[in-house]
Amino acid sequence: MTESTSNRLAKETSPYLLQHADNPVHWQPWDDEALALAAQSGKPILLSVGYASCHWCHVMAHESFEDDDTAEVMNEHFVCIKVDREERPDLDKVYQTAHYLLTRSSGGWPLTIFLDPETRIPFFSGTYFPKRAMYQRPSFVDILLRISQAFAQQRSELGEQGERLVELLKSTATRPREDTGRTSGDIADLRVFAKAFKELRQSYDEQHGGFGGAPKFPMPTSLDLLLRYSDVADARDGTRQMALDMALTTLTKICRGGIRDHLGGGFCRYAVDQEWMIPHFEKMLYDNGALLSVLSDACAIDPDSLYRESMAEAADWMIREMQSQQGAFFSSIDADSEGEEGRFYLWRRNAVKKHLSEEEFFVFATLYGIDKQPNFEGRAWNPHRYDSWRSVVFRLGMEPGKAADLLASAKQKLFAAREARIRPARDDKVLASWNGLAIKGLVCAGATSGRAEYMHAAEQAIDFIRSQMVDQESARLQATHAAGRSRFLGYLDDYANVADALLQFLQYRWRDDLLVFAQDLVNRVLAEFEDEAEGGFFFTSTEHEALIHTPKPAIDEAVPAGNGILCSVLLRLSEIVHSAEYREAAERILRWATPEMERMPSAHTSLLSALHLYGSGLETCVLRGEAGQLEDWEAVCRQGYVPRRQCFSIPWYQVGPDWLPQETSSEPLAYLCSNFSCSTPIRDLNVLKSALQG
Repeated sequence: MTESTSNRLAKETSPYLLQHADNPVHWQPWDDEALALAAQSGKPILLSVGYASCHWCHVMAHESFEDDDTAEVMNEHFVCIKVDREERPDLDKVYQTAHYLLTRSSGGWPLTIFLDPETRIPFFSGTYFPKRAMYQRPSFVDILLRISQAFAQQRSELGEQGERLVELLKSTATRPREDTGRTSGDIADLRVFAKAFKELRQSYDEQHGGFGGAPKFPMPTSLDLLLRYSDVADARDGTRQMALDMALTTLTKICRGGIRDHLGGGFCRYAVDQEWMIPHFEKMLYDNGALLSVLSDACAIDPDSLYRESMAEAADWMIREMQSQQGAFFSSIDADSEGEEGRFYLWRRNAVKKHLSEEEFFVFATLYGIDKQPNFEGRAWNPHRYDSWRSVVFRLGMEPGKAADLLASAKQKLFAAREARIRPARDDKVLASWNGLAIKGLVCAGATSGRAEYMHAAEQAIDFIRSQMVDQESARLQATHAAGRSRFLGYLDDYANVADALLQFLQYRWRDDLLVFAQDLVNRVLAEFEDEAEGGFFFTSTEHEALIHTPKPAIDEAVPAGNGILCSVLLRLSEIVHSAEYREAAERILRWATPEMERMPSAHTSLLSALHLYGSGLETCVLRGEAGQLEDWEAVCRQGYVPRRQCFSIPWYQVGPDWLPQETSSEPLAYLCSNFSCSTPIRDLNVLKSALQG
């Protein structure tokens, strides 16, 4: 057996690809060697896309990819390529879109898609295929044999279909502008927020919070939009309060629900039911980072202890279980352990009783529903809060302090007992974009809670990215780091989210070198990612591998769209460094995105957040002075929820942006800036208060 026809995944760094390195399938990574092998053999490519914590990826691997007979069919008729969608989101975006165009159904993982070996254009697509016919799906082997035969007999027809598919892919990036009554090149105004609110209102679940039915996702970008709408809406028409109620009710249900890990902290990917009771148990770094940011904003509006507790526990979990010794954050934790989804997290009533005193069990069982019927497949309990803590304490008839102590000791004991179980696998791959979301979330949580360790953890991750994930020769950001290696040119999301995290961090701990780093990232994006013909920024740069289609992300998916985050970054950075170039680049994004934002605003939430900064007038407050003397000034600038304001606290011994006068005195002072124009130095705290209040 030659290397070209053997399984080549053992040399990869992705934990997901390494999971398949011992399969009898002759898996190839997506590289020049594999693509050349396909072209030379004339066999179609079987492209399988998944990720390490994907439950159905594991099922299909166990049923088919570990099976000798199935592998024999795959190896005989196809060149089989395995891709980690978290390493290669460019491939995933292209072929997920192609899957939708081929099947008119949503995709997912595993994605199983068949490509022409020369053009790499797909001609058949699916997701999970069972080993044996079931779920109204044919067996995987049957599918393989039919596809192989169809490719051999109908290749010319499939080629024509492929040409039409490529044209459709192009149309997804460049849609015809609708007649909105606007002049071409206009930027939407803030009235589009009202339409976005109405769209979210239509899908809002009045009883349980969240949007739509089951499965139910937290959708932090939509929650952020509702909070921002409360800053835009007219308080007199009632929609402002409605938006706040929708966002805060949803967060309350999420924090009480089974989607939250009430013992170990953090949030699972989504709930399989409408009531947030049973999660899909995988934990993703990006979900938790984004939820930390939203919970921090919620605390500024309503300092509910539930939000603060959930935020702190998620941040603690992130540092305890997801941060490497070098400072970067890992990607995800699997849903499965010992071959069963959720086994690590579920409890039997007797097991809970075994570890707790009678009083502890009484409090824990009442709060988390262990005194009710099992909520997981009729046999076990996933902790889930039905009521507020205050109402439970009232029902228990206990003194609140005693009840709180009993609950704390019960959770501590059960957490310790759970730690002795076999843990789900962790994907220890580092992704720059997801680390950006995590860093920003930790900074927000640290600012809200006053926990300095959160800021420290965020700074460690920043320094790791800067030292380990920027190529020394090209100065380009790398997308992933695993097994001691950084790989793959950074995508738009990597640059945008890392720059966003840097700007968030700089507001609380200024470092001149990090301002330079943020500008370097943004300058690279402007030079290599922009679509100068149509507007907006591509997901990949001019230096990336050319695929059959180049996406330009505008719609928020599991993570916010890179164009939306980048637009906010450009606006915020333009104000701190007084750069017209950055502001004009942001305006170009908004002009390009306006027709789609107006057509379907609730799908473009991160772009609307940028529009909010642009349309409402971004305020920038720059504080100067001795670090220990600025706390009162910082509190004034950051009081309440004011999403259109940014505040940078710059100690006198740091240089700061170029326009900032160098002070000889360390006494506190402030500059209020907007549109590249700043006030004279404000040296009285009461004057600053008055100026901020308008």
